[in-house]
Amino acid sequence: MGDEFRYGHDEPGPPTASTVRARLAADRADTLARAAALSRDFDGIAAANALIAVDDEHDPEGGTTAFERAHVAALMAQAREHLHELDRALERLDLGQYGQCEACGGTIPPERLEIRPATTTCVRCAGSGPRRG
Repeated sequence: MGDEFRYGHDEPGPPTASTVRARLAADRADTLARAAALSRDFDGIAAANALIAVDDEHDPEGGTTAFERAHVAALMAQAREHLHELDRALERLDLGQYGQCEACGGTIPPERLEIRPATTTCVRCAGSGPRRG
């Protein structure tokens, strides 16, 4: 895993706020890069379609093109949502609430934060209701 921080594995005790902030910032930078690449892909699909007279109803490739656009658009929406979750995690960190379950107020285990650093719920609360970060 290289120099990637792993909660509870590479350093003794709980992670420091600066370590958490660095991890969230790195995740945010990766997500921004992924969103930019997806945006370029989407623009490329649109540009390619603009060069051809596309009649999705009769063009055998029309369905594929529409699927590709929808697929990339969905991935872009997921990236935007993840950015929002990361921003909220950074806000919780600033408020001293990072790692605290928003549903029950308990502590979110470090292992869960390692896997889902922007999560807002502990495992018990995440499994008991509508799906949340």
